[in-house]
Amino acid sequence: MIDTLETGRDAVRRHAWSEAVEALTAADHDGRLTPDDLSLLGNALWWSARPDEAYETLERAFAAFSEADRPIDAAGAALQIAYNAFRSHAEPVGMGWLARAQRLLADAPESWAHAWLGVFNTLGALMQGHIDAGLEAAGETMEVARRTGNDSALFQAMSFRGMANVFAGNVQQGLADIDEAAAAASSGQLELRAASDIYCNTISACRNVGDLARASQWAAEGERFMLREGAGGYPGICRVHRAELKMLHGQWSEAEVEARQACVELERFRLLDGVGYARYQIGEIRLRMGDLDGAAEAFDSAYELGHDAQPGLALLQLARGEIADAGKSIDRALAAAAGSGGTTDKGTRGRLLPAKVEIALAGGDLEAARLAVDELETIATDFGQPFYQAGALTARGELLLGQERAAEASPVLGQSWRLWQTSDLPYESARARLHYAEALAAEGDSATARRDYLAARATFERLGAALDVQRVDVLLGGDPAGAGVARPADRVTRTFMFTDIVTSTDLLEAMGDEAWTEILGWHDRALRAAFVEHRGDEVSHTGDGFFVAFERAVDGIDCAVDIQRRLGRHRREHGFAPFVRIGLHTAEATRRGRNYAGGGVHVAARIGGAAAKDEILVSLTALDAAGPPRFGLSEPRSMALKGVREPIGVRAVDWR
Repeated sequence: MIDTLETGRDAVRRHAWSEAVEALTAADHDGRLTPDDLSLLGNALWWSARPDEAYETLERAFAAFSEADRPIDAAGAALQIAYNAFRSHAEPVGMGWLARAQRLLADAPESWAHAWLGVFNTLGALMQGHIDAGLEAAGETMEVARRTGNDSALFQAMSFRGMANVFAGNVQQGLADIDEAAAAASSGQLELRAASDIYCNTISACRNVGDLARASQWAAEGERFMLREGAGGYPGICRVHRAELKMLHGQWSEAEVEARQACVELERFRLLDGVGYARYQIGEIRLRMGDLDGAAEAFDSAYELGHDAQPGLALLQLARGEIADAGKSIDRALAAAAGSGGTTDKGTRGRLLPAKVEIALAGGDLEAARLAVDELETIATDFGQPFYQAGALTARGELLLGQERAAEASPVLGQSWRLWQTSDLPYESARARLHYAEALAAEGDSATARRDYLAARATFERLGAALDVQRVDVLLGGDPAGAGVARPADRVTRTFMFTDIVTSTDLLEAMGDEAWTEILGWHDRALRAAFVEHRGDEVSHTGDGFFVAFERAVDGIDCAVDIQRRLGRHRREHGFAPFVRIGLHTAEATRRGRNYAGGGVHVAARIGGAAAKDEILVSLTALDAAGPPRFGLSEPRSMALKGVREPIGVRAVDWR
């Protein structure tokens, strides 16, 4: 007979979380769980993305420890509950449980739990802007952790001490602590939650000081560690960091897929601060693409979840011509980054100040722009990283242009776009190069200016920065081709999916605007969740349909099946869901930025339009590319599609 209790304990040791939950729950039904086992089950439920059940089980563990007169262990359970509550933005609940832990530990001998309490106190001081107090608390916590053998609390406190030193301007000293703590996390000897948080602190701190190379290296290490340890939800936080880095390096489609996947993972854990950060990154990507409505939707969602959505929100207002509102918005964000007690978050201000310069120049406030440039140059000197150095050069060049000092601006901007380029930040490089071309044109060197306009335009077009392309076209006088200069485009093979709600017009008339808007919103969320899960790249969304591209045909077919099953499940459980038809085809196409063009895209759209209600039609080409079939298929049939010269072979997928 299988001993479910021992099986569950062993599964926890192996981080086989689902197995642990199943076995320990079975043992719980038999009344066999000790207080320690309840704590194990609570953790396993957390890592299985079941936060509500985890919370209830940890409460039971707290009560059991208290009844057994084990105040230190009861305090440890209370701290776990407080942690979960704080991460879910239930701050009063978190403060209540933190107070219970403090009371239990007040008269208890020094223990591992006291070290964890010190970690909470350190973080609390830092979050309130009390850097000196945070540094002192971190040092004291590390000593308690060493005396009590709590390595997890020791290195967590070391990571916070590193962040505090970075925040205080002691960058190299802080990064040394951060690197050491992250190396300890990589060893696999720390508690999983502590290791996960250390990785997040590390990547955030490296990004904050502009050390993108260091951030990328630790992000890759964190991903490897999380996969190895079965940390199902925390990859969502690391995934947001990876999304931001990919965005900065010009991989916008991949970045958005990462960010949307992070939203799905983090929502399962109720980690709302992480969800807000992920949605902000989606807004940044959409803003760069020129999708102002998509950016606004993402920024609003991030703001609702507690993220300040800056500087993206202010730059969105600027792009819409709302210069006065943009100025107020960025000034408020800069004031918040001034901290309290005389402290200043230089990293955050360093990311906000370029937007301040741009907005001030748009409003004609040269003095405000000058002050922002001066501060940005000081930050660049303090951090000594190309990210801030290039930003300061660009800002100085923009200011000189605004002061009509083009001859002084051009060498500065020439240096800045090259520094961005060598740092592999193509969008920033193209923006600086565009200003460089403007300076050359103002100097009267129109021939050289034209070459740089075209070079910047080529980068914008490759990235998919639609509004920037339009701006260059205006500056080129409506001749974007550059007198016959060819523009690069990528030929790629993708599996294209088109979805469409059947009889949507009739549904709108029958349901009315309000009900239809609600249903359509649910439909969009459900399909986008499927796209993210199956690595689909949403190309466009028009009304009630989507155009999505997949690198692998098998992912596209799996996604189509998932969509139909989600819709079918919703009909069974809630009584209604719209019927959707889906078509897929694999072909080579031309990719320009985010979009795709070519005959293969046209064929995929026609196949989608030919599908019946709740049907998935797949071309034989896509089925061949997908490999051995994973679902039942209809007999092949040949279809004549409008605008397509030759008949296309297709089969329907039995998704049920």
